[in-house]
Amino acid sequence: MKILSIESSCDETAAAVIGDGRKIISSVIATQVEEHKLYGGVVPEIASRRHCESICGVVRETLSQAQTELSGIDAIAVTYAPGLIGALLVGVNFAKGLSLSTGLPLIPVHHLRGHIASNYLCFPELEPPFLCLVVSGGHSHIVEVKDYTDMRIIGRTRDDAAGEAFDKAARTMGMPYPGGIHLDKAAESGDENAFRFPIPKVSTSPYDFSFSGLKTAVINLIHNTKQKGGELPVNDLAASFRKAVVDSLTKNFFLAADDLGYDTLVLAGGVSANSLLRRRTQELSDAMGRKCYFPAKELCGDNGAMIGSQAYYEYLAGHIADAGLNAAATRSIELG
Repeated sequence: MKILSIESSCDETAAAVIGDGRKIISSVIATQVEEHKLYGGVVPEIASRRHCESICGVVRETLSQAQTELSGIDAIAVTYAPGLIGALLVGVNFAKGLSLSTGLPLIPVHHLRGHIASNYLCFPELEPPFLCLVVSGGHSHIVEVKDYTDMRIIGRTRDDAAGEAFDKAARTMGMPYPGGIHLDKAAESGDENAFRFPIPKVSTSPYDFSFSGLKTAVINLIHNTKQKGGELPVNDLAASFRKAVVDSLTKNFFLAADDLGYDTLVLAGGVSANSLLRRRTQELSDAMGRKCYFPAKELCGDNGAMIGSQAYYEYLAGHIADAGLNAAATRSIELG
């Protein structure tokens, strides 16, 4: 089964053709990073306009690379939630138009479910059930994946997401957008024990995260040092901050795995590209005799391939939309 999938939830206009949920036949991404870099972050109105300008060309190029026409496609899939509402609407309405004009079934896909599915494209042997840590700029969840379309949130952030904390800390350190990537690179040559940051706890829920205090701590440290005329070793600061975030993520993730008895662990989302998070997860998994999976770095960010992968399993579960499909800025991964 060939699925043409469309992703436009933030600042990447992406499309892909996926075979049977596991094979990337073609994948095209039009990024807006350089434009949003001027503003230090994504400007929703600009993102929506660029999606409108790019989506036809991206889909056309995707079909061309797949060496097929729409007549060779079996279904249309699209990210409909969560994300920037204006950006989502561009993809949803384009996909609805394709579905109506071709008569092909329309498959709505939850963005975070797509991130989890990026691992299916890299590891043919990976099947549910497993425990997944989904970490991105807007979300930090521990998700129990019981089946391809049956998921339960075990833990979540109570405030900022891990990716947001990385980006804001990096911006305060003077790094360009997207900050998390630059912070990760700087941290590789820094001393992670140079500064001590608190590891946040949520006393009433041991699997939940909180990153706002940690983010505030590093921002205050930077501002106070600058006000006193001092200079901070940026690489050491980046490494110490990264360690605190990763320690928090892995501590709760492995605690949940212990309590729930999961031996198969998965990372997903943009922050799953973080070098230390990948190393630490692998090391802890090896030490405990667990299997761990994380997607290829090119599939960690937003892309159409992950949406096409998850769409295959949504289709098998009978999750088909009609012309009334609408975008949603927020929606639980449990609801699909």
